[in-house]
Amino acid sequence: MASNTARVHFTLAGYHFNPDHVTQHLGIQPTSVDASGAKSDLSKPVLSSWELSTETVTGDIDVYKLTDNLIKKLEPLKGKIQEICKSHNLSPRLNLILVLSIDKGESVPDVGFGGKAVRFLGEIGAFINVDYQLSGRV
Repeated sequence: MASNTARVHFTLAGYHFNPDHVTQHLGIQPTSVDASGAKSDLSKPVLSSWELSTETVTGDIDVYKLTDNLIKKLEPLKGKIQEICKSHNLSPRLNLILVLSIDKGESVPDVGFGGKAVRFLGEIGAFINVDYQLSGRV
């Protein structure tokens, strides 16, 4: 059976912006981008996104550590993140993706966020999303 897996990603999302502007402003390469909104006309609002993600981890998952590792990369950029969000009307989001094993012998990871992460996310006005999925049908 499959093991638990998890990854955390920080996303800046908004309408009609070019993610390359975020990369230039922040000075950090994203894990992925979606520039759909940069190419759409104003009559058809389409989201673009800029994402920085952790690796996907398997097995014994420490959500606190995974999140803290990502936040450590973002903390020095706090002011720049706030600036780009304001100038491009972007929404910052922290997303935790958990795929849980249906194996009864597999432990369920604790899900939570440390004070440092919560403080940082609050200061930049970020949303937090936790997405649970099962590794197979029950």
